[in-house]
Amino acid sequence: MADCTTLDSLLEMGFSRNRAEKAVAFTGNQGIERAMDWLMEHENDPDIDEPYVPPAGNVLGSELPDDVTEDPMEIAEGCDAEGEDNAVAKRPLTEEEKQQQIKRLEELMAQKQHEREEREKREAVEREKQRRKQGQELSVVRQKMQEDEMKKIVEERRREKMEEKLAKQRVREKIERDKADRARKFGMGESVPSSSPVEATSVPPSVSQEPLAKKEYDECRLQIRLLDGSTMTQTFKAKEQLAAVRLYVDLNRKDGATPFNFMTSFPRRMFAEEDMEKPLQELGLVPSAVLIVIKK
Repeated sequence: MADCTTLDSLLEMGFSRNRAEKAVAFTGNQGIERAMDWLMEHENDPDIDEPYVPPAGNVLGSELPDDVTEDPMEIAEGCDAEGEDNAVAKRPLTEEEKQQQIKRLEELMAQKQHEREEREKREAVEREKQRRKQGQELSVVRQKMQEDEMKKIVEERRREKMEEKLAKQRVREKIERDKADRARKFGMGESVPSSSPVEATSVPPSVSQEPLAKKEYDECRLQIRLLDGSTMTQTFKAKEQLAAVRLYVDLNRKDGATPFNFMTSFPRRMFAEEDMEKPLQELGLVPSAVLIVIKK
């Protein structure tokens, strides 16, 4: 009678017979509350309104819970049979009792609906927490990747600066070696006339009457005026190239790293790129001169 009451109650509440029979079958005939819970949980199932088909041979399968012992069709037929056998003993519900039962079931349904909504809210909050946690973890990973990239860039710049520094050092060393080689060659050239006084005395008297030869200078003292107005002074060999002066300025200047050229104000002359390979003596900068640094 309890199963019959559950099925009848669901039908009286307005549920279709298909839904009512499935609820009774899949809850194992355990009362109206379990049936209501099942209906609330499966109301969106695509096959909820399809007729219930009991397993072949009325044998419980994987689709039914272990505690299902009766088929809803049998329950309905049993209810009809019992109704016929016990028509006299069973007192029909009055209208008031039906309304009370329906009201109680509606309250139960509302309670189950409220509980489901609260559960869905809690699940939504939990999903949001998980989403934020994943977002924070992703942000940490992204930040670490950016930090690693910055470290890589800084290391690359440091390596480039070191290579540039070593390259300049090699250039300075080469210049020093060239200076030393030129100094040795120039010293050997001077020792020749000093070691042959006899040849000097053998010059005919007529030569002494000729004008004296122009004095040869082996050094060049340059005053260099930079872009910011400051000056630096340095002595170079007369046969050193103008490129050596440019390198000296590039290594020792404090007014920035702007590309530059040289010029003289008197006589006014601007030195071109091809002049960089010419010695200072050939450019008329010996024994001393003022070079002005200008922007390219």
